[in-house]
Amino acid sequence: RKRQRYVEKDGKCNGGGGNVRETYRYLTDIFTTLVGGGGRFSLLVFILAYAVTWLFFGLIWWFIAYCRGDLDHLEDHAWTPCVNNLNGFVSAFLFSIETETTIGYGHRVITDKCPEGIVLLLLQAILGSMVNAFMVGCMFVKISQPNKRAETLVFSSHAVVSLRDDRLCLMFRVGDLRDSHIVEASIRAKLIKSKQTQEGEFIPLDQTDLSVGFETGDDRLFLVSPLIISHEIDERSPGGGGSRHQLEKDDFEIVVILGGGGEATGMTCQARSSGGGGEVLWGHRFTPLLSLEEGGGGVDYGGFHQTVPVPTPAWGGGELAAAAARRDAHLYWSIGGGGDQP
Repeated sequence: RKRQRYVEKDGKCNGGGGNVRETYRYLTDIFTTLVGGGGRFSLLVFILAYAVTWLFFGLIWWFIAYCRGDLDHLEDHAWTPCVNNLNGFVSAFLFSIETETTIGYGHRVITDKCPEGIVLLLLQAILGSMVNAFMVGCMFVKISQPNKRAETLVFSSHAVVSLRDDRLCLMFRVGDLRDSHIVEASIRAKLIKSKQTQEGEFIPLDQTDLSVGFETGDDRLFLVSPLIISHEIDERSPGGGGSRHQLEKDDFEIVVILGGGGEATGMTCQARSSGGGGEVLWGHRFTPLLSLEEGGGGVDYGGFHQTVPVPTPAWGGGELAAAAARRDAHLYWSIGGGGDQP
């Protein structure tokens, strides 16, 4: 059956809010709302912000000319209008655009016999500057967002479980396709799984941290070449270090979050990906990508997602650690039972 993902492979989150009644909160921070909105929505607001102000002030310029009687004296050369050569709403609209965008007056120009027009001119110039600053600022921030930088941060399509240094580990691979690297890169992993507490409370999407080196500092990456991130499966792991059968039976999702600052821009970016139980390969490991060359090493990204099967026990990390402890204890008593004999 197809299961609903909490986070898609491309990092899109499906846990969006619904039935939000206090929608006015979005308007209190209109700048963030516009920057965080979709591209089409932002473009529509950008066009409407200018079009509405041009039409609004164009209507006022036409109304002033109508009230002063300028439209009734179009052929009277002795009459001094508020705006020269303003003969209707269309010309008033064009004069409004020239005023707000500071294109420069040519055929239509305001006269010094219209004090209300001078006041309106000052008001439109100030308001037009505010609209320009706000909308251009929104578009600049939206264009310069580092979302596309995360597109070149790649994750392996599958995670693998195999032995590493005689310890059962869950591993996945991350890489950066750009030559400009991520500064202060760090990685986190979350296990999302439904659980029921001892008190009977059901938590549908419980989030638990998977240790990927936070205690030792290994979660801070030097992402020059692809790296394999490892989580040791033991009795301290979420679920107690289950076996292969438990891994195939459980319904869970592992969310990986890679973040850092772009070396070229200095702006923080974040890339996300996820994998379910069907995307964890038991008894596999990743194929090597690095090759030694003269003057450095080469990386072949063609095999980034490739894995190979390796011998791996089917029991969990907790059972593997207990067996190792029993073996060490038996070895200790065997050596100690010999007394002083050589």
